[in-house]
Amino acid sequence: MGDLVKNLVIWTVIAVVIMSLFTGVGGRNTASQEFNYTDFMQQVQTGQVEEVTISGREIAGSFKSGEKFMTYSPETDNSALIGELIKGKVRISGKAPEKQSFLAQIFIHWFPFLLLIGVWIFFMRQMQGGGGRGGAMSFGKSKAKMQTEDEVKVTFKDVAGVEEAKEEVKELVDFLRDPAKFQNLGGNIPRGVLMSGSPGTGKTLLARAIAGEAKVPFFTISGSDFVEMFVGVGASRVRDMFETAKKHSPCIIFIDEIDAVGRHRGAGVGGGNDEREQTLNQLLVEMDGFDGNEGVIVIAATNRPDVLDPALLRPGRFDRQVTVPLPDIRGREQILKVHMRKIPIANDVNPKILARGTPGFSGADLANLANEAALFAARANKKIVDMDDFEKAKDKILMGGERKSMVMNDDEKKLTAYHEAGHAVVGRLVPDHDPVYKVSIIPRGRALGVTMFLPEEDRYSNSRQRINSMIAALFGGRVAEELIFGDDAVTTGASNDIERATDLARNMVTKWGLSEKMGPLAYSEQEQEVFLGKSASQTSKNMSNETASSIDSEIRKIIDSQYERATKLIKDNLDKMHLMADALMKYETIDVEQIDQIMEGKVPDAPESWSDDDNDSSGRTNNVAPKDNPSTSPAS
Repeated sequence: MGDLVKNLVIWTVIAVVIMSLFTGVGGRNTASQEFNYTDFMQQVQTGQVEEVTISGREIAGSFKSGEKFMTYSPETDNSALIGELIKGKVRISGKAPEKQSFLAQIFIHWFPFLLLIGVWIFFMRQMQGGGGRGGAMSFGKSKAKMQTEDEVKVTFKDVAGVEEAKEEVKELVDFLRDPAKFQNLGGNIPRGVLMSGSPGTGKTLLARAIAGEAKVPFFTISGSDFVEMFVGVGASRVRDMFETAKKHSPCIIFIDEIDAVGRHRGAGVGGGNDEREQTLNQLLVEMDGFDGNEGVIVIAATNRPDVLDPALLRPGRFDRQVTVPLPDIRGREQILKVHMRKIPIANDVNPKILARGTPGFSGADLANLANEAALFAARANKKIVDMDDFEKAKDKILMGGERKSMVMNDDEKKLTAYHEAGHAVVGRLVPDHDPVYKVSIIPRGRALGVTMFLPEEDRYSNSRQRINSMIAALFGGRVAEELIFGDDAVTTGASNDIERATDLARNMVTKWGLSEKMGPLAYSEQEQEVFLGKSASQTSKNMSNETASSIDSEIRKIIDSQYERATKLIKDNLDKMHLMADALMKYETIDVEQIDQIMEGKVPDAPESWSDDDNDSSGRTNNVAPKDNPSTSPAS
């Protein structure tokens, strides 16, 4: 941006100089009155002209009255004019015509050509990345952005929910603050730290907190910024980045998404002599070559540590590998408290309850939850954000936004109600299944109806009983359609349920060893991507045809048994399913309180947020898409 302003200033100065030159050439006295040549000759013949000065074809002078004038002669030869002036007794003087300066002549004749050259150079600099550093020769300059110790405001207080990861990196702060304390005992400062974890868990935030706590310069760059269309640029940028960092040591270099340049060498199609691998080779040398980089710590982040080159992961380069996991319930509560500092919160907002209802949320998801809640409050013209706003935001994130413009008829609405009731009833009756949180027949996101299950606690593994219960609950919607409306009325709404149930059954047999017949063996085929560090010549077939046939029959056995299980549960509890479908037809959305009443055989009360006026509100009772849409799946 600075170079762009500088270029504009330069071209503005040039334009001003040219305008001043043109203004100075051929300037005339604005106080003189301009006459045409005929009137001038009449004034000469009547004796009204006192004196004239002839300069080429320009004639300037004054009348006897003292008034000045100026005119131009149309004649190439002024001999006749001079004769008339002599007759009229006019004093005559001559003046050589003003000549344009050499510089003015150059600009007049060459300015268009010079302007085209200047514009071409300007745009070439911008296209080649010259707007950053060094003009057209800046391809090899690093694109790392530097923040000084005063500019990094993030500290460990701003990082919550990843206490173990914070403890592992806190030692780096001590290294950077007082490296002599460790060097006196023969210890060396770590060369690098690799942080891996799911997207949104706070890897970048943690790296910034390290720099903020240590009060050292912080260089940040993305892995994709190294690679350019020109050969050798990536390696040159790595060298330039480390040279710059050495001048500001001790400091931190943060490389985000390092898998863009750190993948396995020699993999993929086309061999290993490509630009990405040359960049990786230079990075390996800089991190642990003959020249030490004392005081320069490299922190890298990736979502795919499995595809990184082994040479990058060895001690001496990335000495420590820190896993930044998804936060548990206590971590989610701490993260919510951090984000709630920025918005006005009502007294009824309980972060602990919100944390319990958001399993699997990352730090970024929780930040989005707080932001969506604030937006809901702003739409309602509230001054503070209350618990109802957070519940609406949670429903929107978990189930998708309501599609109020979708139109339905009563038959489609009834079919969707029984489909979702089937999911909910089976999910409540099977053992070791997550409890039902909410059931709705209002289309949200891609789903026409939603049955939400939320776990009561964080789970890190699943039992055979739990997986079988999940499969049975997934088939609850399909079974309900078949029992209530008949085989011919079954819709495509269960397509996603069938796909997810089949995946669970297949993993039980081929990956998790939960099939008695197939035993605890891994039968899954090696489906490796060529460009993710695997060889193109690897074979993927590792089982016989007989084994594959046995796997298929075992998967079918699991599916059939759970389908029959769901059918029996719904037949034995048809009264509860009718009650739930009727409640959905009336209220469209029911919560845990209504579901508990239905499972006790009672007619449910109205939800707290429901009123009789809702029946007349536009968009609330006509919210089902055409039933041939295959995306009618519960979010379970």
